[in-house]
Amino acid sequence: MLNRPHPEPGWRGLHWRSLPRLADLAHPLWLCPFRPFFALAVLSALGLMAAWGLFLLLGWPLPAVPGGPFVWHAHELLLGFALAATAGFALTAVPEFTGTPPASARAVRRLALLWLAGRPAFWASGWWPQVALALSALAHLGLLLGLAALLAPPLWRDAQRRHLSFLWAIALMAVAAAGFYADALRGLYPMRWLHALLGVLMALIVIAMSRISMRVVNDAIDAHAARASAATPIALPEPYLARPPRRNMALLCIGLYTLAQWAQEHWGWAPLPAMGGWLALAASAAVLALMGDWHVGRPLLTRWPLLLYLVYACMAAGYGLLGLAGLGLQMPGLAPGAGWHLLAVGAMGLAVFVVMVIAGYTHSGLDKAGRPWAPAGAACLLLGALCRLLAYAAAPALLWLGLAAALWCAAFALMAWRMLPVWLAPRADGAEGCAGLAQRPDALA
Repeated sequence: MLNRPHPEPGWRGLHWRSLPRLADLAHPLWLCPFRPFFALAVLSALGLMAAWGLFLLLGWPLPAVPGGPFVWHAHELLLGFALAATAGFALTAVPEFTGTPPASARAVRRLALLWLAGRPAFWASGWWPQVALALSALAHLGLLLGLAALLAPPLWRDAQRRHLSFLWAIALMAVAAAGFYADALRGLYPMRWLHALLGVLMALIVIAMSRISMRVVNDAIDAHAARASAATPIALPEPYLARPPRRNMALLCIGLYTLAQWAQEHWGWAPLPAMGGWLALAASAAVLALMGDWHVGRPLLTRWPLLLYLVYACMAAGYGLLGLAGLGLQMPGLAPGAGWHLLAVGAMGLAVFVVMVIAGYTHSGLDKAGRPWAPAGAACLLLGALCRLLAYAAAPALLWLGLAAALWCAAFALMAWRMLPVWLAPRADGAEGCAGLAQRPDALA
């Protein structure tokens, strides 16, 4: 017999006196590794994008980092927001996938402190370039290497080593971060490394979604079957499989394009833009082929499968725009940067948002079904990505830029309002740590 859903913690139910003691390992924030890192990701998504919007619209000052404001924006989006979300997801998902205990709260706290130390260190790099950049490099590389050290043992001990791709992705993130700081310390423009890091994150999204989708899409198929009555029999789709050949082809094409783009920005060799353009189009086609596995009929149109599917749609469109730009065939009014923004705002932003909702509720012992705010937030992100594209093609550009920033902030403000109390409160079901929820048959409806 199934129990009634547990009530979701809210701001009114929080024990406010416990908030100043967030560093205490007995605080509920440290029950599971995703909690502190998802909280940091949400707060950074809000604060960093709000600061960027105020800079664009009102000229408010930003930290004077090497490379200027655009480097600050990309660095904080990738090595701030995305890195926090990646750490929270990997530290929670890998133990679940490998059947091993999660990292200790003490180890997770050390990694969170490194993330926090990296923010002011990088922001101060305009005043003390060598010292601050070195401290920022130590913080971010320490976090990535510490993350790899925590994940490597359970990944290697897995008999089939099915999930080692997570370790390789984190290692490549560390390489990109090291390259960024090496260029910045030498006074070189370091954006090529941030573009490479975005490519690694796109590959990591494909790796992660191949695992997540197996459960989400098949749960949607099961829920659809459970709702079908005997009086109206329906033809059920085959179980969904994230097929390795299509996934590997997408990873190969994304990797080759990322290498070509890095080489183009590093050497400026004339044939490279066209080569990169074709590789970007190949990456777009490979992601579209990967989406074909998801075509399971009506279950795809339910909430969680559809939101994850739209991540791939944004990714395919982003690489398509980059491919056309590389071949000199970009759409009228769209600059080459349009593809990068669609990957960052659309694919990465939506992937992080949806995964944090799914994992954030499930591993807090709460049912993710319902939650009308979640698709509303996802819609804000998709509309924000569209507004960011319109800023290239339609006047006034500042209006569309402001709307894009406001919609991004609205999505993560919704998440902060609904989910921060969940991550700051004890589990309502009384379970420990990262235990999941026994889902109802209609949980994915």
